[in-house]
Amino acid sequence: MRMIRSGNGRRRTPRHPYSADFVDTPQVLVTGSSGVVGAAIARELHSAGWAVRGWDARPGRWTTHRGDLRDAAVRARAVAGVEAVVHTAALHAPHVGSVPDGEFRSVNVDATAALLERAARCGVRRVVYTSSTSVYGNALVPGDRAVWVDEKLIPRPRDVYDETKLGAEALVGAHGDERLSTVVLRIARCFAEAPAVRAAHRLHRGVALSDVARAHRLALQRRDASGALNIAGPLLFRPEDTERLWLDAPAVIARRAPEVVALFRRHGWPLPAKIDRVYDSREASRRLGYHPAQGPASPAEDEPG
Repeated sequence: MRMIRSGNGRRRTPRHPYSADFVDTPQVLVTGSSGVVGAAIARELHSAGWAVRGWDARPGRWTTHRGDLRDAAVRARAVAGVEAVVHTAALHAPHVGSVPDGEFRSVNVDATAALLERAARCGVRRVVYTSSTSVYGNALVPGDRAVWVDEKLIPRPRDVYDETKLGAEALVGAHGDERLSTVVLRIARCFAEAPAVRAAHRLHRGVALSDVARAHRLALQRRDASGALNIAGPLLFRPEDTERLWLDAPAVIARRAPEVVALFRRHGWPLPAKIDRVYDSREASRRLGYHPAQGPASPAEDEPG
């Protein structure tokens, strides 16, 4: 971290934006730090001046400690001395069907509950939980129009992944108080895809990994933000577009974002004929100051390392 000189010529560490109370570099625990999302968050926080303690069962560039957080002794070591926790570790949608439901509950719900309890006992001041827009589940299925996905949309989980992520979200919310503030970030699709597919998804349901990482940093800094917030890419459409997006997406895209039409034409990519959903993260903009920078025209997905 950058050092500055005080009036008497001695060096001191600048105050961190997380809190005016901190003079020394604050420590943050990032669980799941060997995963794509966890590694990107760890890198972002390190660049912003945090001392990152990365924890995962697997090795990784940003993983400083290894172990299963369901183990009480491992959990105690992980949380000791940190000011904040970013909890990304979880089983994910691709594991559905290959991992027993009981294991999903053990990893996604029970381990989260135990981590929250330990964090509260150890004086952790902020927990940011990484969830997914997948929790909306069957509510994402369109009828006669695209689904407008903001935080008012009631989740209708469709599988054990959605159920356990929602269960963990509820635990995170229940543990929030004046000593331990908590927030949930429901991140949109951000894994690596072919350029044409990635560009199409970022029109309405995707987000860049760098934007996801920045959203987590902002969530650590804005301790007054709570509840669940969508984290998606730039919003190109309006709620009144939903019927036409389902019936004739290219016409709406041409009206709202002609530069996107030109981009797709230049690369020889087809525009989607239909758009089934639009993720709206304006609430995160209002409450976190989150403004996604990477849209359909952005280059290939960021590397997490």
